[in-house]
This record gives sequence, C-alpha cells and structure tokens, in this order.
Amino acid sequence: METHFSNAQRAEVLTAALPYIRRFRGKVIVVKYGGNAMINEQLKQQVMEDIVLLWLIGVKVVLVHGGGPEINETMQRFGKEAQFVNGLRVTDKETVDIVQMVLAGKVNKTLVNLLQMKGGHAVGLSGIDGGIIEATVKDEALGYVGRITKVRPQPIEDLLDHNYIPVISTVASDRQGNTYNINGDTAAARIAGALNAERLIMMTDIAGILRDKDDPATLIPVVTVSDAKKLHEEGIISGGMIPKVDCCIDALEHGVENVTIMDGRIPHSILMELLTDEGAGTMVMKG
Repeated sequence: METHFSNAQRAEVLTAALPYIRRFRGKVIVVKYGGNAMINEQLKQQVMEDIVLLWLIGVKVVLVHGGGPEINETMQRFGKEAQFVNGLRVTDKETVDIVQMVLAGKVNKTLVNLLQMKGGHAVGLSGIDGGIIEATVKDEALGYVGRITKVRPQPIEDLLDHNYIPVISTVASDRQGNTYNINGDTAAARIAGALNAERLIMMTDIAGILRDKDDPATLIPVVTVSDAKKLHEEGIISGGMIPKVDCCIDALEHGVENVTIMDGRIPHSILMELLTDEGAGTMVMKG
C-alpha cells in the first residue's frame, strides 16, 4: 500500500534530518556493501540512491564492495567448483583471475554506472590501483587469499577531494605482482581506518548483533569493545558474526570513530542509520 505524505510532513522529515546532515557533512563514511542487498535489484537501486543522497548533502562516501555470488556463478561457467575453508574462498591462480575479472571488472563498473545514473559522480578502483591495498599470502592452504600488510589511502583521498564517490573492489597485490583475493569486511575495516573515517557501515543479512539469533526483537543497539568480548565468551556473538565483530574492533583500533553492523535487506537502512534518531542495526564503539 502506497503511503502519501503531505508537503508539511515532508518538510518536517527534512528538518528533523538537519542536525545529522550538519554532523556528517564533510566527514568520511565507508560503506561495506554485499550480501542480499547486492543481489536484490530493488535493494541495490535503493542503496545507490542512499549513497548519492549522502554525497549530494556533502558526505564523503566510500563504497567498498564484494561480489561472492557473481564469482560463484562465473566459476560455474568455467567449470570450477567453489571451495571454502573456515568461510574463506580457496583461491588458486585460475580462481584469482576470475575474482579479479568479476570484482574489478563487472561488479565494480556496474556499481559505478548505477551511481552515475542516480546523479552521482563515481570512480571505480580495485585495491591494486595506486597500490591502495598491499597484501601477502594469508595461508598457503588457501592459495591466493591475501593478508593486508599496508593500505595507502592517498588515491581514495584524492578522489574524495575532487568530489567523487570512490567504489573499491577488494583485490590486492604484492610487490612481486601477484594478485590476491581479500575478505571484503577486512578490507573495508582497514580502508576506513586509513581514512580516519567517521563511520564504517557494514551491510549484512541480519539485523545486527542479536541476543537470540532467531529473534530480531533482541537486537542489541550499542556494544562497546569490552561488551563484545563478553558477548563472545557467552556465545551470543558466534558463527559468522565473530569475524564481522573482529573487523569492527580492528576498524576502531585503526582510527574509525564508530562502526555499525546493519541489515542491508531493509530499504534505505543507510539513511535510517545516519539521518534519524533511532538509527539501524548495532553500533560498535570503543567505549
């Protein structure tokens, strides 16, 4: 059912957002984009609209993206089966070539194109460009899966200074010219830290950190680093949420002010987080 707002209600909504616009204008916000929000076409359009709106009001948005489903689909076309060890993709030489082709090529340029269709000015980069992400082998058993050794934020900062939205795919290289697949959450955390971002927003397929993983009503809205360690010990932070929270803490330790884990399946969740009183998801903070 379509909701109709009067002009007065629209004006009130905009006025209520003013303090937040003032707070985030000129600040760097890094968005880690992936999961269902990337697969669902309607959600994808809405995420791009949110980012362009923030850019138009003066927020310096950096979009860091993955593309796991696209990689799996392309691997199947090449007759290769995806293998994972502890949630990380086993990446041989042929697979890393596919990862680079899909992430730095198809997915990256599709997102750049969408942002520009919505009225934004975007430039696509990979972690290889300008040596943004330097990496080395994370684990010999995983092949070309990288561990980040250095982040050079200068190319990203140059684009932000010239009023572009940087769109970054998470492939990296070493000094010998080898290419590595980098975990998207880890890359986003380190990039946000190198930029001293005001906020890192990690879009996921769940509401945030839940006391009961099967009940979205048990969302914990704010968690400090010390809280997170206790919740981990209690088994509340478990499974796939453990590496996500570890990335949040890593980002905070590298200079990010606050990190939010949010449900990317909720329409306009980015705007809800940044421009409303209630926000969205779980905010992880130093304490």
